[in-house]
Amino acid sequence: MIVAIAQLNYHIGNFEENTEKIIDTIYEAKAQGADLVVFSELIIGGYLAKDLLKYSAFLDACEESLHHIAQVCDGIACIVGAPIRNSSKHAKSLFNAAIFIADQEIKHIVHKTLLPDYDIFDEHRYFEPNNTFKPITFKGVNIALTICEDLWNSLPPFLYKRDPMKELSRSQPDVMINIAASPFSEKHFPTRLSVVESQVQKYEIPAFYVNGIGAHAEIIFDGRSMVFDKDAHVLDILNDFAEDIRFYKVEKDNILPLHTIVPYRESADIARIHQALVLGIKDFFGKSGFQKAILGLSGGIDSAVVAALACEALGAENVMAVLMPSIYSTDHSIKDAIDLVKNTGCLHEVIPIGDAVSSFERTMAPAFKGKAPDITEENIQARVRAIVLMAMSNKHGYILLNTSNKSEAAVGYGTLYGDMAGALGVIGDVFKTKVYELARYINRSQEIIPENTIVKAPSAELRPDQKDADSLPDYAVLDEILYQYIELERSVQDIINRGFADELVKRIVQMVVRAEFKRFQSPPILRVTRKAFGTGRSMPLVAHHSF
Repeated sequence: MIVAIAQLNYHIGNFEENTEKIIDTIYEAKAQGADLVVFSELIIGGYLAKDLLKYSAFLDACEESLHHIAQVCDGIACIVGAPIRNSSKHAKSLFNAAIFIADQEIKHIVHKTLLPDYDIFDEHRYFEPNNTFKPITFKGVNIALTICEDLWNSLPPFLYKRDPMKELSRSQPDVMINIAASPFSEKHFPTRLSVVESQVQKYEIPAFYVNGIGAHAEIIFDGRSMVFDKDAHVLDILNDFAEDIRFYKVEKDNILPLHTIVPYRESADIARIHQALVLGIKDFFGKSGFQKAILGLSGGIDSAVVAALACEALGAENVMAVLMPSIYSTDHSIKDAIDLVKNTGCLHEVIPIGDAVSSFERTMAPAFKGKAPDITEENIQARVRAIVLMAMSNKHGYILLNTSNKSEAAVGYGTLYGDMAGALGVIGDVFKTKVYELARYINRSQEIIPENTIVKAPSAELRPDQKDADSLPDYAVLDEILYQYIELERSVQDIINRGFADELVKRIVQMVVRAEFKRFQSPPILRVTRKAFGTGRSMPLVAHHSF
């Protein structure tokens, strides 16, 4: 039996495009002699369609797509992921299913057993878990078909009723096929690989693991589908962050690649983050029907990195950088911003904000009488810049990119309705220290981000000689404490016990807690770590944290 595995970039709810892409891939696989082509989890409709799954018209469209796909499965079979209605009146209304189609009809439907409900996942909201287990026999091969069981061996048995592979192994399958929707985060791939590897070791049968690629606002899928032989050796890993289709011959308990294998080399984390962010921007615009991006370019590291990423994702001709100098902007910052524009080739405008800020200050003077200047005047500058950017957005059809990093977002070092404005947070899941790494990576072949932007002390430039260090600890220290608290979810005392100053840890954690209301109003953030602000981190807006 010849098996093709296809990792595709799908578009949630775009049934015409998704179905056409699947059908074209089936024809391609058939032309290459494949007997079976395998696609990823919930590719019909898209992962995860959230409350679209509650609309009958959406589910009708899923069924119609399956019908069209079945018509072309003549002389070739396929496995596709789709939501399937559950006829039981005493359970959830849907199953997350793998559909086996052959001879122009649906032959088998396998339901997902282990439904994740942690971090970004909320499958229990929509789906009923599987409780029946039966392998599929095709072309003389006994197939154990499962759906993204990333929880394999990672949870204690009492948290789920049945282990799908344990149940399926009783029928002595020849091969495992797992269709998946496993999102990217910078440290996740080794875990993903080891989880599948452990299953192969346990049951001593080869495995196909088929993941999707593409970005859906916050969540980014990296592909890297995998093939293992029965001895748990990795035979092949498909491309990362790109569509791919490859072919293999299955002979009972053996898999033979039908192409020359190029040894897989895991690149540095920063390279993966760079790829993820570029894809995240590209798909956010492409799948939303947008073309042109705008951002404020200050001469600082954050806006420089976002501008460079946007130019790579969208083309420099589709990126507008707006320089908005104030009376506090330094000459070198303006020069750094202009140098970046020259290096990237993006469009730019220079719109000074001094007159607009002065007008606001005159307007507010009677109401502020007797009050000394403070952060209020700083925030007015940030909000004037947001007004300029949104005016440009409305007039010219640009979509505003937010340039705040994760460190700033964590501690509330940003102005609500000012520099926190935007449709997409590009680096909102990248700590400040990592932003510098990202800048160096972007400059790996040539200088795109000016060297002075990278080496100078960071500053919001909202008052004379302002530096981030005036308000925040050194970023190397701050980011490590934030990492311990946000991503590893350690307690205040646990962090202190690791050698950080008592009062510093308490102050930083309190800043994180107090900024929750700001993050609640922030744009969606491209997720590149295991714990990003937004969908995967649900915190109360009003809470007291002393732990």
